[in-house]
Amino acid sequence: MRLNHLQDIPGGGGSDLAHSPDEKQAAANALQNHIERDTKTAGEWADDETGAVVKAFDAKDGHGWLTSTAVSKAHKTWGEQVQNFLNRLVGDESALRYNNTVLTGTDAGVASTARKVSVLDTYSPPPKH
Repeated sequence: MRLNHLQDIPGGGGSDLAHSPDEKQAAANALQNHIERDTKTAGEWADDETGAVVKAFDAKDGHGWLTSTAVSKAHKTWGEQVQNFLNRLVGDESALRYNNTVLTGTDAGVASTARKVSVLDTYSPPPKH
């Protein structure tokens, strides 16, 4: 076992990680401009299509199909899951945008407290005779 080496994982890991601030910003932009937007668009399309199914199977003459209610309930659950996914994407985007600031601030804070002035800095040995 080697602790100073990232194990190659089939299908992912390691080499696809964003390391530089520019790569992190590009990943955050991709989340915001493509993945989040495309997920919302897909969700809106599914809302329209599911609404049409619910309406088609709903009661017209007092006798509706159970399918209408079942699809409606399933769609509600699915909508909650999509919203949770979107919230997670927004959180990931935010983390990518601001982790460089947090890490830089932490480094500066540690540096400022690591090297305080010591009483020994002002000490000078007595002259030799």
